[in-house]
Amino acid sequence: QVQIVESGGGLVQPGGSLRLSCSVSRNIFSFYLMSWYRQRPGKQRELVAITDTTGGSTTYGDSVKGRFAVSRDVDKNSIYLQMNNLNTKDTGVYYCKATVEHPRREDYWGQGTQVTVSS
Repeated sequence: QVQIVESGGGLVQPGGSLRLSCSVSRNIFSFYLMSWYRQRPGKQRELVAITDTTGGSTTYGDSVKGRFAVSRDVDKNSIYLQMNNLNTKDTGVYYCKATVEHPRREDYWGQGTQVTVSS
């Protein structure tokens, strides 16, 4: 069973920054993909960033490009989402997802962490 725990959410003023953490219960290279999603109030869950753990490349959603950045610490089985220049539209619950491909594709989700951007 894969355990995923997000942390680092909170209340921040517009223009501020937050760093979210996603800790998984095993080596992140055992996952094909590691992703961040968010669900804004009244909206469907949307992709924020997705990382190919093998190649290390990350693709960002259009609304966060240039402001958010993903990093990882393999020794800590963790990935991070650095969020800069936050605005009120970034408010929502942020989720970490880990995807395996073998023996079949499976997605594992964390419980989410709340990010609120407000003055």
